[in-house]
Amino acid sequence: MIVDCALYSDGRRRHRLDDLRVALREAEKNDGFVWIGLVEPTADEFDAIAEGFELPQLAIDDAIRAHQRPKLERYGGVTFAVVKPVHYVDHVEVVEVSELAVFLGDRFVIVVRHGETTIPAQVRAALEADREMLLHGPPAVLHGILDRAVDQYLEVTASIDEDLDEIEDQVFGDEPGHDHAERIYKLKREVQQFRRAVVPLVGPLTRLAEEEVPCVPIYARPYFRDVQDHALRAAELIEAADALLTNVLQADLAQVTVEQNRVTVQQNSDMRKISAWAAIALVPTAIAGLYGMNFDVIPGAGSPAGFWVTLAGIALVCVVLHRAFRRNRWL
Repeated sequence: MIVDCALYSDGRRRHRLDDLRVALREAEKNDGFVWIGLVEPTADEFDAIAEGFELPQLAIDDAIRAHQRPKLERYGGVTFAVVKPVHYVDHVEVVEVSELAVFLGDRFVIVVRHGETTIPAQVRAALEADREMLLHGPPAVLHGILDRAVDQYLEVTASIDEDLDEIEDQVFGDEPGHDHAERIYKLKREVQQFRRAVVPLVGPLTRLAEEEVPCVPIYARPYFRDVQDHALRAAELIEAADALLTNVLQADLAQVTVEQNRVTVQQNSDMRKISAWAAIALVPTAIAGLYGMNFDVIPGAGSPAGFWVTLAGIALVCVVLHRAFRRNRWL
């Protein structure tokens, strides 16, 4: 679906156009360019645009199917770029990744959006308010998209760093021994997805900053070099966050293991104490049980001192057992 199609010339937005062929002719006539924005178009919806602007079929397929790696490709006089904006949902610690496919020509720029991102609208509004930048035409649009996407990367890395600090406090601070592995693993998975959006973009930005790219003038290279520097910084922060998550996960698992071992040792100690007291209690129980049986002749039953001798024997055995267990540290 086309969300906007406008003619720009002399650093200003002229008017919205519905006929793409007319739009391209007017752009050539007025020394301007056409800027088209689409959202998740189908192959049929994209046919008219592809035919009118003679877009390469391979790039069209990538733009329609989406789920592409960030890249920069040349097709004759057309430059095709894929960039993945991101958004961090802090309360659920999820990195949401969208995708933008950009076709860049001398007289046109076509932006295809997949997923939720406001970057195309933000760039359009910013350039329409900045006549000097809009005079640079399609390269300014590409730079604006890449610059804002990379700025988002840095914002997301800052948010992830805050969550990492919180996780470290939980693992090493107020909640030692608790199992935080699930949260750490989920955040590590999101960081991996974030990395797949950022790291592959460094190569295309390097080419824009150092090589000759169709539709991108030489004077624009310093601007793309600045974006490249920010992307490299974001990539380094992501690698550092991933390494830190790995270390924190290992530390958390080690603490959980230590806590489990401590509990096991405590349980074993408790079982020894229970067993020791059960063994001591078994002596009077066994003797009382024997003397409680219905025998005609019971040893010591006919003697006045028999009862006390039996009690003394029980006490003596219990004391001996108690000291033996204490000596062996069971009690």
